[in-house]
Amino acid sequence: MSDPGLGGGVEARVAFLRQPRAYAESPGRVETIETHMSWVFLTHREAYKLKKPIRYDSLDFTAPEQRRRNCHAEVRLNRRLAPGVYLGVVVLTREPDGALALDGSGAPEDWLVRMRRLPAGRMLETVIAAGRAAREEASIRDAGRHLARFYRDARSIPISADAYRRRLADGTRSDLRELCRPRFGLSRRAVELLAQAQLEVLEIHRSLFDPRVQAGRIVEGHGDLRPEHVCLLPDPAIIDCLEFDRDLRLLDPADELAFLGLECERLGQPIVGRWFLETYTEVTGDAPPGPLLRFYRVYRALRRAKIAIWHLDDPSVRDPDRFAARARRYLELAASVAA
Repeated sequence: MSDPGLGGGVEARVAFLRQPRAYAESPGRVETIETHMSWVFLTHREAYKLKKPIRYDSLDFTAPEQRRRNCHAEVRLNRRLAPGVYLGVVVLTREPDGALALDGSGAPEDWLVRMRRLPAGRMLETVIAAGRAAREEASIRDAGRHLARFYRDARSIPISADAYRRRLADGTRSDLRELCRPRFGLSRRAVELLAQAQLEVLEIHRSLFDPRVQAGRIVEGHGDLRPEHVCLLPDPAIIDCLEFDRDLRLLDPADELAFLGLECERLGQPIVGRWFLETYTEVTGDAPPGPLLRFYRVYRALRRAKIAIWHLDDPSVRDPDRFAARARRYLELAASVAA
C-alpha cells in the first residue's frame, strides 16, 4: 500500500520503524505486526501503532491530519479502560537532512499511538486457549468488575426507544444483505431465517428493549469487546476500543457482554462470559433478561460473520478459506442460540 501524498511513501516509514535505532529505548529487536488497519511495532517495553492510509465506508485515514486526529481519539477513548497502557501520541518527523525521526524537530510526517507493551500470556484469549481459564477465575472476575464499574459510571446517551430499535433493525438488514451475496457461498436460507427472527423480536417484543432505553442503559461503550482485548493484570486493562465510529460505541452493556460471551463460547469457554455477566450484575444491580441477551448474541454473531466473510473481498488476504469457515461458525453459533 502506498501513499504518494506523503514524502517518501508509507513504505519508507514502515521500513524506518522496523529498525531498533528508531526508538529511544534502543531495543535489541523490533517485532512488526500488520493488521487490517495498522502496523504495530513492538519493542521490549512499548508498542507503537502506525495507521494505514486507507479508506472504507466507515473511516478515512488517507490524509495525515485524519490519522493524527484518530491517534489522539484512540488514546483518549482507550484511557477510559486502560489508563496506564496508552502513553500518548508520538510524531514521526522528516528532519532537515531527509532522515526520519520519532519525536524529532523536523516537519511532521505522520503520527503513532504509543502504548505500554502488555504481556501476551495475560491476554484473556491466550488464557482461554491455554486451558487456564478455571485457574484464572479470580483475575477474570476482577476484569469483569473493572468493566462493570465503567458501565455503571458511564453517562447515559439520550436516544428514543424507537430510534434504538430502528438502529438494531437497520444493522440486521445490512448484515442480511451482505451475508447473502452469492459469491460468499453461505446458506441464504439460514441467514434469512436468523435475520427474520431477529426483526420479529424487535417488532413484537419491544418490552425487551424500550424499558432499558428509558432507564438510561444506553451508554458509550467499548464497541469491540473481545477476549483478545482483555488483559488480566492486577490492574485489569481493556484495550483497542472501536475509536473511529462513535455510533458503533453507543450501546446497551448487555449487548457488549453478550458479544464477549459469544466470543468466549467460540473459543470453547462459555463459562467465562457468564463470569463477566455475573460480576456486571453484582456491581450494577442490572440483570438483563435472558431473551434480550439471546437477541444480542445472535445480532453479534451475524455481525461477526459479515466481518469475517468480507475478507474474501480483500485480495491481500492469504487464507480466505479460514475466514469463510469462521463466518460459518458464527452462523452456527447464532442458530444454536436462536433454536
